[in-house]
Amino acid sequence: MICKEDYFWTPAMQHALDHADKVCMEMDLDDPSLQMKVSMGLMLPAGKSLKDFFSEEDYEKVSQYIQEKAGMPMMIMEKMKPIALLTLMATQNAGKCDETESYEMNIMKKALDADKELIGLETADDQLAALENMNTDSVTKYILKTINDNGEEAEELLQQLTAAYKAQDLPALYQLITQSQDYSADLNGLLYNRNAKWIPAMAEIMAAQPTLFAVGAGHLWGEKGVIDLLRSEGYTVEPLTE
Repeated sequence: MICKEDYFWTPAMQHALDHADKVCMEMDLDDPSLQMKVSMGLMLPAGKSLKDFFSEEDYEKVSQYIQEKAGMPMMIMEKMKPIALLTLMATQNAGKCDETESYEMNIMKKALDADKELIGLETADDQLAALENMNTDSVTKYILKTINDNGEEAEELLQQLTAAYKAQDLPALYQLITQSQDYSADLNGLLYNRNAKWIPAMAEIMAAQPTLFAVGAGHLWGEKGVIDLLRSEGYTVEPLTE
């Protein structure tokens, strides 16, 4: 998700889409059951509540923040896992602009309009498992830090990430992600392990048909990134310039 004024779609992107028979994203976004699976996977077990993860004072801060920033009562979120709350807060930070655009939604629409099949590299359960493996203490601490500084640090990071993304500067983008103390302990589960699992799946898909793979940019760079992993398997990986 990105502010509308920062959204861009280059001729190289359109070229890649036009010359692909399929579009493969992290998950199969046109699966009608996907939203339900993800929503259910973000629910806490019976008898648990978000209150269990915060002190009474901190929970009041969280409730007030969600009411003011998201415009919803905390009772809607209280049965959701902390990572669901963090995801909502990240969406609200991205939404500080008047209008936002979603690359995932736009790529899906372009694929469907062109009558191209949409597939996914992993299931909803796979992605939920990656989120589940995040350190809960780290998640709750980041939630409280964001609330205590009124989202200023998160907003600054978002601006830096957006600038690197618009410049298509993968090394800078990767450095911003990996140097973040809030997520560094979770990178194996969030990025590296998933990257490694994707490579054999990509190889099988590519062998069958020309395919556009559209995944989060944080997955691409570094020794454990998709680009280097594909090269280590003997693939030639080059940027498109037209």
